[in-house]
Amino acid sequence: MSDQPDLQSSSVVDLREYRNSKEPLPVTFHRRELDAILRVYGRMVGDGEWRDYAIDHTREKAVFSVFKRSGEMPLYRIEKNSRLAARQGAYSVINTHGTILKRGHDLGQVLKVFDKALRLIET
Repeated sequence: MSDQPDLQSSSVVDLREYRNSKEPLPVTFHRRELDAILRVYGRMVGDGEWRDYAIDHTREKAVFSVFKRSGEMPLYRIEKNSRLAARQGAYSVINTHGTILKRGHDLGQVLKVFDKALRLIET
């Protein structure tokens, strides 16, 4: 026995055909993207507005869903859609009703939709 492959039973495979036959990898959030999202999530949990989250990775997009209670529909979805990266921007924040609250190329700018305006409190 040798460590060499059996060349008689091997067949030639076209790399283009092999690559096209494989399922594409899902779209995922990178570490810096998750850090930015979780920073906003932690602040909102501290304020008592959010309680749970879910992360989904599909071939088309990555979705970070935010819940008030885990058994309900998500309050917001933070989506990364790589197909829209060149046009409108890969990142978007969508509310429960499906309305896009903010969309853009920079996740930090898109997440500013969750920043609260300062209010004057009279004493």
